[in-house]
Amino acid sequence: MDFKADPPPYLSLVAALSYGFASMAMVFINKAVLMQYASSMTLLTVQQLMTTLLIRFGRVMGFTKGREFNVDTAKKLLLVSLFYNANVAFALASLKGVNIPMYIAIKRLTPLTVLIAGFFSGKGRPSTQVTLSVVLTAAGVIIAALGDFSFDLLGYSMALISVFFQTMYLVLVEKSGAEDGLSSVEIMFYNSILSLPFLLFLIIATGEFPDSVSILYAKSTSFSFLVLLLLSMVMSIALNYTMFLCTIVNSALTTTIVGVLKGVVSTTLGFVLLGGVQIHGLNVTGLVINTAGGVWYSFAKYMQKKNKLPKLMTDVETHRK
Repeated sequence: MDFKADPPPYLSLVAALSYGFASMAMVFINKAVLMQYASSMTLLTVQQLMTTLLIRFGRVMGFTKGREFNVDTAKKLLLVSLFYNANVAFALASLKGVNIPMYIAIKRLTPLTVLIAGFFSGKGRPSTQVTLSVVLTAAGVIIAALGDFSFDLLGYSMALISVFFQTMYLVLVEKSGAEDGLSSVEIMFYNSILSLPFLLFLIIATGEFPDSVSILYAKSTSFSFLVLLLLSMVMSIALNYTMFLCTIVNSALTTTIVGVLKGVVSTTLGFVLLGGVQIHGLNVTGLVINTAGGVWYSFAKYMQKKNKLPKLMTDVETHRK
């Protein structure tokens, strides 16, 4: 199925909802794992290794289909892999010092940066309603973040750097899916296998290895930790797949807006789960503004598609005549 040429409406909806759920679950699972195991680079390396092995196993067993590894394709996707892993690496590092609501608040700045990146990369100027809705969403994020009394400069810096790399990799994923015709599984396979040398270098350069492996082995005797670790592996694969799929069948901006909307639920749960945070009026005000921006954006995109369809049908009829 050529998702980019004519993605079915149900596929776009399923992709967006699946990504929203996987993304929300992954934040809490990673936070829970990092509260017991602080070696974030090693955790990411293990997740990517498992992704590579499972996809390869699925191909051998005939569960999934895809073209064999191609060096030219790998070269085109090398930057995608580097940006992806830089995004996740800085995000995991920020989670060690920033609580979940504030982490999500900072990450919600991504739609605005995606919009700016798309404009400068030649995608054209978005509609006024789309622009204002994304700006409103970002404004709500800033207001909510002002209510954080447990400010962590390093954690905030890591999260902001993660926003930059997430923007770059989302735009590149959308471009590679459109130009090369790669499926979400194929992009995920290239991303995971290309990331391994980079991640191995990181865990050695940061000094995590070999102590992180020893700590991981020691914690393997804990059943609860093993369950969390296994969940992180499964959800890592699910998140990667749904994120690439959502970006391919929808757009990079749609993917990030879905992330913003699911963040409302994640932020609410984050106030009470895994340590919780102190509720402040600025947080509530910011979340309300953020939600309004997300609803406005959804309405604006719906109207764009609704208005585009009659015009397309008119053009087809004119061509036939």
